[in-house]
Amino acid sequence: MPSVLLMIHVGSKPTQRTCAHGYLNTCRVATTMFNKGEPDLSRARGAKAQRRQQQQYQAVENTINFRPQHKPQQRPVELIPKSRGQERLVLSLLHPDVNIAVAVGPAGTGKTYLAMQAAIRALRAGEIERIVLTRPAVGVEDEQHGFLPGDLMAKMEPWTRPLLDVIREYYHPREILRMMDDHVIEISPLAYMRGRTFKNAWIIADEMQNATPGQMKMLLSRIGQGSRITVTGDVEQADRRAAENGLLDLCSRLERQEVVGMDVIKLTGRDVQRHPMITAILDLYQ
Repeated sequence: MPSVLLMIHVGSKPTQRTCAHGYLNTCRVATTMFNKGEPDLSRARGAKAQRRQQQQYQAVENTINFRPQHKPQQRPVELIPKSRGQERLVLSLLHPDVNIAVAVGPAGTGKTYLAMQAAIRALRAGEIERIVLTRPAVGVEDEQHGFLPGDLMAKMEPWTRPLLDVIREYYHPREILRMMDDHVIEISPLAYMRGRTFKNAWIIADEMQNATPGQMKMLLSRIGQGSRITVTGDVEQADRRAAENGLLDLCSRLERQEVVGMDVIKLTGRDVQRHPMITAILDLYQ
């Protein structure tokens, strides 16, 4: 603190000398407090606030904290089409009157990806209560997988992994496991869906070009109140012949007879967005 020159004129009367003496004592106290410095005052205030906080928490030590905990922000689901065909598919997936959407097209056109995005978006919005993933357990041509260990979920994982890959973009693996335990996400083999009715669910049926017409009929008839079904497939990658191909059979039936609430979206090579090489590869094997 800088030096302060204090000049006081003290009169001859005793009362005047007493008042001046009191004023000097007040100045000494103020000077002492100022010289303590701001850091000391800050520490004193912090210690006092800490004691007050400890007293408050001591009174509620055995109570349950019902205050909402901070949760990490989830990645938003944005269905952004990148081609005219994808635009038609997105409009069909988001249309409230379309209960069953059939997306047919070559690899890399975003059929499965956009369908999964629409289902996740509906789940977050509270429009549905669960997502059901299914796919025919058919190998590529004559490829044999042999015995797969584990329970039913583990056995189906190799076939549903492309669907789960999309879910992993929006949920942590621990969240996915919890959702599976709570049946918010369900993996159901196509053969085990007979006799079931799915209410308030979004069923994603992938690679359905490998399903039979009977399996396709069984799947579509599983829809219940508040549910939607999205069927995806590529007829060019079918492991079943035309007579036994459930996806080809469904498309031909819908061409002959229009059904309210069902929509068929056909994608082409112009809608391929996965990688520029995909179009060249598809043309190579024409």
